[in-house]
Amino acid sequence: MRKTAFYPKLAAQNIRRNKQFYFPFILTCIATAAMFYIMCFLTYNHGMDDMYGGPILQSILVLGCIIIGLFAAIFLFYTNSFLMKRRQKELGLYNILGMGKGNIAGVLLFETLFVFLISIVSGLALGILLSKLMLLLLCKLIGFAVPFGFEISVNGILYSIYLFSGIFLLILLSNLVRIKLSNPIELLRGGNVGEKEPKTKWLLAVLGIISLGAGYWIAIVTEAPLQAILLFFVAVLLVIIGTYLLFTASSIAILKRLKNKPGYYYTTKHFIPVSGMIYRMKQNAVGLANICILATMVLVMVSGTVCLYLGTEDALYARYPTEIAVNVGSPTGNARENLYKAAEKAVSDSGLEMTNVHDYISLGLFCTRNGNDFGDGNNIMSNNKDSVFVVFVPESEYEHITDEKSSLASDEAFAFSDRQQFGDSFLIFGKEYKITRRLDDFPMDGHVNSVIMDYCLFVVSDETFEDMSARETENSPLWYLGFDVDGTAEQKIACRDAVDNAIGNALISENGEDLGSYEYARTECREADREYFYTLNGGFLFLGLFLGLVFLIATVLIIYYKQLSEGYDDKERFEIMQKVGLSHPEIKKAIHSQILIVFFLPLLMAVVHIAFAFKMITKLLLVLNLTNVTLFAICTLCTVAVFAVIYGIVYLLTAKVYYKLVS
Repeated sequence: MRKTAFYPKLAAQNIRRNKQFYFPFILTCIATAAMFYIMCFLTYNHGMDDMYGGPILQSILVLGCIIIGLFAAIFLFYTNSFLMKRRQKELGLYNILGMGKGNIAGVLLFETLFVFLISIVSGLALGILLSKLMLLLLCKLIGFAVPFGFEISVNGILYSIYLFSGIFLLILLSNLVRIKLSNPIELLRGGNVGEKEPKTKWLLAVLGIISLGAGYWIAIVTEAPLQAILLFFVAVLLVIIGTYLLFTASSIAILKRLKNKPGYYYTTKHFIPVSGMIYRMKQNAVGLANICILATMVLVMVSGTVCLYLGTEDALYARYPTEIAVNVGSPTGNARENLYKAAEKAVSDSGLEMTNVHDYISLGLFCTRNGNDFGDGNNIMSNNKDSVFVVFVPESEYEHITDEKSSLASDEAFAFSDRQQFGDSFLIFGKEYKITRRLDDFPMDGHVNSVIMDYCLFVVSDETFEDMSARETENSPLWYLGFDVDGTAEQKIACRDAVDNAIGNALISENGEDLGSYEYARTECREADREYFYTLNGGFLFLGLFLGLVFLIATVLIIYYKQLSEGYDDKERFEIMQKVGLSHPEIKKAIHSQILIVFFLPLLMAVVHIAFAFKMITKLLLVLNLTNVTLFAICTLCTVAVFAVIYGIVYLLTAKVYYKLVS
């Protein structure tokens, strides 16, 4: 009985005695558990079923649950390694004083159990307390009414307990295996492992530079949005590998190079930081690389999702250039005229007026571009960077839209695109066409704007258009009618419904008259999908800010443990330096130089990463109809500035801990 009570008592004393290590770890566990519960609470909230766009929002939140769960497992294992490293001497001393490994295992069991219980109980309590506030924030972002009442998610509680029980069980098993495989002498010397100066690994250094360069190159040369989706994760993986190798191998090579320069190395302000960084760069480098990657993730997620949310109106107007649009496939006979009259009457009967009217016939093809050759219109949407969506408009339709007279020969065309560049001619179906004019603008169909590959438009002669339409068996001409109406949101949506109903009944004749025909008809309304856009982008923003906060907390904790670990390791070395004649101001100046370089190097690399990724991210945002590159640039700069301020504050706070330990 006494032996059983001894383990929990000693475990509690150990936690209190090592509070500077355990307290931040427990706070992180509490915060992670709270965030995981909140994400589960929002995912399984009953209000999602009644929300327009609720299923897509739930998918986003489920993704958030998965990311937080995986991150919690990886990060808590990582921080546990810091704890165990600092406590190896203590555990080795227990072993020397007579405690067997079974006794130490008993103590570790109760330490893990206490930390788990404190973390899960406090985390769930905090999560339940903040869940309503987070629901309020989410509903505010997506423009949805906040439901009344207070709710506790049973699924959230159960999933949180399952997740963290599994994580802490694996952490305990990992610690027990580490103790079992170590001998007392190794434990006593465990805090000094890694003190041997690392060798220069030129192969890894070169591989790091190549990997990083390859990731940057992919980000720069990728043009097609579809291709960007697939290659983004390849580029991210290469940059992560390159970052780790750059910090672990390339940094050592650079430091060794500086050490071989006597004029630079043998000065007080350089000798201490360079020698100190070389001395344990291997363990430093992993932490620095983790900080760099986490910082990059925060910058990318926050800047991207903030830009996406602030640019919702831009994306909405890009997808829906006019308030109401009608797309009719393969109209024949008098279908176009009758459908137009039906739509006009439906708008008039709704008490509204059609303005900014655009209607024209076009033919769209998916092509693979090779220079100025568009092939034969293979009708396959590809992720190839040379894939392009080509729209052909007959000359008579262009005159109808612009009231401009033109006279195009059968081998001539006007060209328009804000995504593609052209020469003086192009080829398609084996025939060459001269570009006689480049159009500055054209009232594009919203479906064309939303195509996630590059597009271009050519105005050709009526004869050429008919010939192309005859060649195409899978694609048929499309009649597009777009117009604006004034009124409230409810009036616009009701008008859309009236137009859709009128289009559906326009060609039904009571006396058997041939009014024309069509294959399909689709009516859209910008106002009807506004809530969907805000739900989608608001969900992304919430997830981005939420995960950004998680990664920021992780970054701060890694920095704290790194400074704490370095402080204990450097204390004895700096005491020796004082004894051999270096003054306290000289040592403090050297310490400041070392910390400053090591601390801000990850932030600098993170900024470099996001600078190279900028173009690829804009291509990814294009998939979501966001074309405002300037807005993304502003959001990125503001995010970097805010993060740098937070990073600087963390530096000041953790540097004090370091100075206190080594002084």
